[in-house]
Parts: sequence; C-alpha cells; structure tokens
Amino acid sequence: MTRKVTIRRLHTGVPGLDALLGGGLPEFSFNLVAGAPGSGKTTLAHAIMFSLANPERRALFFTVLGEPPLKMLRYQQQFSFFDFRKINNSIRFVNLSADLLAGNFDLILARITKEVEGFSPSLVFVDSFRSVVRSGSGAQNEDLHLQHFIQRLGVRMASWQATTFLIGGYPSPDTESSPICTVADGILWLSQSMYRDSMVRKIQVVKMRGQATHAGLHTFRITDDGVEIFPRTIRPHRSTDQVIPAGDRRLSMGIPELDRMLGGGLPIAYSMLVVGPSGSGKTVLATEFLAEGVRVGEPGVIAAFEKSPNQLLSHKLNKMIKAGEIGLINTRSLDMSIDETVHNLIQAINQRQAKRVVIDSLSGFELALAPAFRENFRDALYRMVAILTSMGVTVLMTAELEDRYTDLRFSSYGSAFLVDAIIMQRYVIIKGCFQRVISVVKIRSSQHSKEIRSYEIGHDSFKIGEVLTQLDGLR
Repeated sequence: MTRKVTIRRLHTGVPGLDALLGGGLPEFSFNLVAGAPGSGKTTLAHAIMFSLANPERRALFFTVLGEPPLKMLRYQQQFSFFDFRKINNSIRFVNLSADLLAGNFDLILARITKEVEGFSPSLVFVDSFRSVVRSGSGAQNEDLHLQHFIQRLGVRMASWQATTFLIGGYPSPDTESSPICTVADGILWLSQSMYRDSMVRKIQVVKMRGQATHAGLHTFRITDDGVEIFPRTIRPHRSTDQVIPAGDRRLSMGIPELDRMLGGGLPIAYSMLVVGPSGSGKTVLATEFLAEGVRVGEPGVIAAFEKSPNQLLSHKLNKMIKAGEIGLINTRSLDMSIDETVHNLIQAINQRQAKRVVIDSLSGFELALAPAFRENFRDALYRMVAILTSMGVTVLMTAELEDRYTDLRFSSYGSAFLVDAIIMQRYVIIKGCFQRVISVVKIRSSQHSKEIRSYEIGHDSFKIGEVLTQLDGLR
C-alpha cells in the first residue's frame, strides 16, 4: 500500500456528538452503543439514523425487542428529529423478536444477512441484545451460543459496506466485558445515575479506531429534540503570545471613579470577582459594566442564576435585555452541569461576538448545578474562567459574602486565586448607621488604588464618594 486511505466522516446531527468523536463517525465502521436500560441508547441511535438517512443513504433498523416496532416508534416519534416521510422510503424497520424466541441463532443471522443484501442499506442498526449480559442461571450453553452469535454478527456487520450499529445493554464501559468489543471499531457508552434527588446522564467514547476522540465522561440531556451532549471543555494552554499585558488595553466599568481606582479600568480578558453582602449593590455594579459595553459597542452576556428576567432588580438591565442589547443565558433549569453552562455561554458569546460576560452570582450558580457537580465546583469554576478569558472575553462574577464587620474575607469557595481582580463591597458603621464602602483588593500585574471609599446606589446608578479614614469611624 503506497497511498494513504482517507476515511470519510459522517456528521451525526446529534448536538455535541461529532465533537466527542473527533469530527464524526467513520464511514463503514461497526459501532457498539452500550449502556444500562433507560440510558438513552435507542433514542441516540434513532437521532443518528434520522439525521443521516436519505434516498441515497438508506437505513435498515432491526428490532429484537420483546415489543413490536410500532410501540417503540410511538414514543420515538415524539422527538423533533423524527421524520415520517423517511419511513419505508429511506428507513425500513424489521422485527426479529419472533425469530429470537425460536432460539435458532443461525437462522436469525441468515435473516439479517438476507434483509441487508436485499435492501442494500448504507446504515444498519440492530437493537437490542440486552440478554447478552444475563448472569448465569443454569442456561450456560444458551448463553455461550448467544455470545458466539453476537460475535459472528459483529464480524458480519464489519464486512458490509455500511456503517453499522449494535445497541446493547452492557453494564460498564469495560472493553473486556464482551468479545463483541474487540470486533467493534467504535464503542459509545451511556450511563445514568441518581445522586441524591437528581438524575445525571453521561456518555463516553470508549473506543473509536483511526481518529482522536474527546476522552472522559461528558454530560448529556434527553429533551424534546432528542439527545444533546455537552462535551467537557478542556482548559486551554495559553501561550506567551496570547497573554495580554496588563494596561495594554482596558475596559471601562462605566463608573469613572472606579476606573481610576482600578488604574485606568479593567484589563481586557481579565476575570473580576465582585464580593459583598446582600444589598451591597453587586448586580448594580455589574449592570453598569454591561451598560458601558453597550454604549461603546462591546456586546455583553449575563447569566443570572438567582433571578428570572422579570425579577432582575435593575430596570436598566431589564431594558437592555428586552432590547436585545444584552444576551441572557437561560439558567432557570435545575440540575445543570458546568459543561452545559459553559456550552451555553460560549454559544451566546459567539452569536453576539460578546466582549463582556457577567455571572450573577456564584452562589446561585452552585445551587443551579446538579448535586453531583457541586463537589468539584471550585475546579470547574477555574476551568470555566480560563476558557472564557482565553476567548478574549472579560468576565465579571458576583459572590455574596457574609459581612462580619471586623473580619475580612475576599472570596467565597476559596476562589480568590482563580480571578485576576477583586472588588470588595461591605458595610461599615458610622455614627450608628450602616454605610456602604468599596475597595479594590487586587488586580494582577497592575497598580491600583488602596483607598476605601463610600458609595451610594441610586435609581439605576452607582456613585462613588469620599475616601474614608480611621478618623471617619471605620470599624
């Protein structure tokens, strides 16, 4: 062989799946879609089939379930990917449950081969050999025959000029769990697990010959549109030529005196944490940051985890969202994963070419995550911030801290080291009254003011006042 063989990759049409596979499914490959009952194997297979099937690329779907195809299709047609026009034209269903009950695996294999040769499909699906993982129950010979049959089926499927799929109920992604795994070119493993009161679904590309895949476990959802996968985004390695020198270009916060305290504004592609107790005006400050972006032509996106659009305190922020000047991430659904959130943010950033992002707040963000993802919240937050800033986006996050008056804490979750800049808002007691004060705690690689200044929050406004000293009664 002197010429390199080029393998065509088929785009699956399943959101996020091609990214996991390294660009799509290899044409003429034999693939195993495995997982526990209810994990979404059949739905994923149907989504791929309806996306790929057309008059020039026909699909043959064998069902060996105990239920008739009509019952299965009754539920599958509820998904938006289901296209009635393709049934019996581009897609044909064949029920093998009666053949399987007869127990003659040689005849079943002959039937499958005959149907394939007669229909000449480009896509072949066989769903589902759940009994392959039965525990020994006295029918040892029958199990051995079944194992042998599946192995022969795998070899036969691999020899057809078609992209083929065997959907099976395998309990783990262990490639040694069945001989069929050694024959398969690709193995997709789906799982679902309960953590406290939430359901977490994950998918893993265990094997895919001839191409680099996205390793690890990735979360996915089953929605009205079918399966949507959220690839686990990897924190990029930032080269030295990607680093933006502090002060090279800065963004205005929309509050002139705060810009001065920051040394001329916030450097682009920096991450800032605004911390303070309830009612200290964190969201108001974030609104001014976004409003300034709108004014100077720097689009923004906000992920509001604590309030719906109708509950956002700032009239100015609501107005910008309704006018389409600011993008709003839908965060009202519970049991999110960090990768789903990052996926939604990146999508909104790319759509709007956004330069500013606000996450309000980290406390609400953590509560919106499924409990299984809260344990590694700090690590996930670090990865998310690194991804967003590597895109050239400037990120402002708010976090609520209990104000203990005499104790100073600069961040929640031990996240101070994750960000490039920190602004601290807190209350002090002066002459028996609360007064809000603000200070810049840090800006990485940049000079900034060390002053503690009072500030007032008006109607959609944030005004910084005089410098406070110990003589002013700061406690």
